[in-house]
Amino acid sequence: MQRLTADSVTLGYDQRVIAENLSVEIPDNSFTVIVGPNACGKSTLLRALSRMLKPNSGRVLLDGRTIHGTPAKKVAKTLGLLPQSSIAPDGITVADLVGRGRYPHQGLLRQWSPDDERIVEESMAATGVDALADRYVDELSGGQRQRVWIAMALAQQTPLLLLDEPTTYLDIQHQIDVLDLCAELHETQGRTLVAVLHDLNHAARYATHLIAMREGEVIAEGTPGQVVTAELVERVFGLRCQVIDDPETGTPLVVPAARKPRSGAVGVQGRPAAGG
Repeated sequence: MQRLTADSVTLGYDQRVIAENLSVEIPDNSFTVIVGPNACGKSTLLRALSRMLKPNSGRVLLDGRTIHGTPAKKVAKTLGLLPQSSIAPDGITVADLVGRGRYPHQGLLRQWSPDDERIVEESMAATGVDALADRYVDELSGGQRQRVWIAMALAQQTPLLLLDEPTTYLDIQHQIDVLDLCAELHETQGRTLVAVLHDLNHAARYATHLIAMREGEVIAEGTPGQVVTAELVERVFGLRCQVIDDPETGTPLVVPAARKPRSGAVGVQGRPAAGG
């Protein structure tokens, strides 16, 4: 059995059901990415896997035990979460917020140590926020704050790390930086990562395992080469496209079909558009 699984779960909020009888296994030591259109249940599934949302029925298992039957602090030593929206306490510095990632490892017999300090510094350096250590989080830009939250998740040092849209608010350079960092954590440290991403090409480039969802169901899962086909992209996203090899990585690259110009549309220099 994989370390993290969802077994026939029904998920929802109040009376609104998002997914029914949903089963998922997260492969150990994978970089799993969940993709799908808006409101298909991606983030809801991630919240259930992270113990943030209790299933209406079914169960989520962590290391063979029901995750909601496991003490929260024990879960936090195994599984870290970067939620979609995070709010920092007023007046907290970057270093102090990242340091909160060490909370699950503290206790009556283990207080703050030089190892904790080192891990916090390494986590800030890895996400490029070490120069911001003494700044207040609430005075940072959205992109800077996102990297601080990722640093806090890294400082938690869990073998499983779940990230809900980790590239939100980031420009393209920092999106790639964050995803490169995730890939490095997976490859060099053997961590199991699960991320929700909107960008299908980013998902195809970085994932070792893809889960494609639509309307609360898993439509396909497997390697990017198995999942990202023109037929599946149209079925899941309603997008006509071609899928070619990424010239940098050889992974699938989705090229959306071009919009057809309307008949009689005016082209360059006032001439009718080609085919008009």
